[in-house]
Amino acid sequence: MARILLGVSGGIAAYKALELVRLATRAGHSLRVIQTPTSERFVGVASFEALTGAPVLTGEFQRDPARGAFPGDAPPAHEPISHLALVGNADVFLVAPASANTLAKLAHGLANTLLTSAAVAARCPLVVAPAMNDAMWEHAATRANVATLRERGVRIVEPGVGALASRGEQGAGRLAEPAELLAACVEALPALGSSLAGLRVLVTAGGTREPIDSVRYVGNRSSGRMGFALAEQAARRGAAVTVVAANVALPRFPGVGYREVETAAELAAATEEEFARCDVLLMAAAVADFRPAAPAAGKLKKDSADAPAALALERTPDVLAGLAAARRPGQTLVGFAAEHGEGALAFARDKLARKRVDAIVVNDVSRADIGFDAADNEVTIVTAAGEAPLARAAKGEIAASILDAVVRLRAAAPADGTPGTTPADRAARV
Repeated sequence: MARILLGVSGGIAAYKALELVRLATRAGHSLRVIQTPTSERFVGVASFEALTGAPVLTGEFQRDPARGAFPGDAPPAHEPISHLALVGNADVFLVAPASANTLAKLAHGLANTLLTSAAVAARCPLVVAPAMNDAMWEHAATRANVATLRERGVRIVEPGVGALASRGEQGAGRLAEPAELLAACVEALPALGSSLAGLRVLVTAGGTREPIDSVRYVGNRSSGRMGFALAEQAARRGAAVTVVAANVALPRFPGVGYREVETAAELAAATEEEFARCDVLLMAAAVADFRPAAPAAGKLKKDSADAPAALALERTPDVLAGLAAARRPGQTLVGFAAEHGEGALAFARDKLARKRVDAIVVNDVSRADIGFDAADNEVTIVTAAGEAPLARAAKGEIAASILDAVVRLRAAAPADGTPGTTPADRAARV
């Protein structure tokens, strides 16, 4: 699944962009839309906002209520520059329809609208779908502009031949059909879709709740944001993703499978059931280390004679260690450690070797700006090869970097998973 930034310039064909949005969202993609002021004469902002579920921007100095985030993503804590944030978060930028005027601006690097400013700043694939009268399409200047864009690596979706906007006119210049536009966007994403293609990724997310009685529980403050970001990023890279979600009140990402659990025992059972089928395990859930030894069947009354004076706790099973002991060749296991204050890296290195996993992602939850339920995170990835700190960024960006590390770990491991040579085995000897 991809984040598609759609730029709509002026022309009667703008109505087809609405159908493109409908097709793309139905396929599980998330979209943001930039409109030129002229395009609003053909299709209003409200139509695109209704279909995307996100604000539409039309001017360079217009404030973005979503702060550059796409639907389903958490916005950053700061107020970014709109044209940089939108295209920076996009996996592909599609301009459809692209008028003759917009084509000329794109070819010559002009940046006098929000759409063209975003195009100049784009590092993601740029797909341009021209639409105009046949006389304008066949003009030498237009043909030269299209050739220039192609030379720069821009994917051009050629207009079709047929009835044009002017009554009775036929010729080349019709905007390509919405399904063709969506296919061009998907084809422009080989790097995004291939890194985990064909792999099964299992993610645990959220925090478990261990019952004291029928009403109360012992829990933690994990929101599941990091785990859900990992799941979304893995799905965008072509993986088949299953999430074991412990008490997570966040939107579900299309195309990802979810198993809802509450307690550590339920999480362990669901994860063990899915583990044999997975290629990559990302153990991001905050699983309780302790649970009440004898939870009450009903509600405990504080004034009753049988109210406990103290709460007796027992240890919960170590889910990650148990899974690591049962791993098969070719599996990659990543644990997470939410530490408080100093000593976090030393603990992570010990955990890496003790649990025989391939990596530990550690963060300091004593900081309010990157702790539980925050939009940003700052972590260090600890492997047998060393430590890789990741500076503070949105959790989606952190998730992408973690998956990059997973790809590198898998590339470095022997294909047959020969005992004693996997990253986990090397970690155990550190």
